[in-house]
Amino acid sequence: MKLRFFSAIVLTTSCLLPVSAQAAPVYVFPVAGCEVNYARAHHDYPATDILAKSGCAFVAPIDGVIDEVNRVDTWSGKVNAGITRGGLSVSLIGVDGVRYYGSHLRSIYKTIQPGLVVKAGQRLGSVGATGSARGTSPHLHFGISWPTPADTWWVRRGAVLPWKYLDAWKAGKDLSPAKAVAAALKKAGEVPPEPKK
Repeated sequence: MKLRFFSAIVLTTSCLLPVSAQAAPVYVFPVAGCEVNYARAHHDYPATDILAKSGCAFVAPIDGVIDEVNRVDTWSGKVNAGITRGGLSVSLIGVDGVRYYGSHLRSIYKTIQPGLVVKAGQRLGSVGATGSARGTSPHLHFGISWPTPADTWWVRRGAVLPWKYLDAWKAGKDLSPAKAVAAALKKAGEVPPEPKK
């Protein structure tokens, strides 16, 4: 199933859209049923932290296929390896060809596995403070990027500023980040070099 899905997506620097797009995608805010707060800024890369109570629902922001699931929190402050900073995390490739990443989760639903087809609004897990968020207020780290291999964590964590899309989705508007992701991919190249820190 996963292989068929990826073969149906055009991944070029000019377009990240499904080949057989039948209808415009529907987007939903990635935290459901809880009050949230998020900034229009993030530290050294484009992503956002959505503050919410621990246990609030992390939901699929769009129909898509689960790409990666990390159920084990191996982050250590002594090492602070970039690939483990997210703690428990889930990413999905939306029908728009964009990767959506949520991390620092408290838990992930048992049924959520790579290759699973999900619908917008479907619960994937719950907000927490795992990985490098240990000891901080619970939040969902939310990143938007293009699909990459699993070990390319510096793209997965966020490559496009997400807040204008979050604002739109929270207001019930279907604003797509696909063009911004395609532009970021064109500028960075398929696999930009790993950051030094």
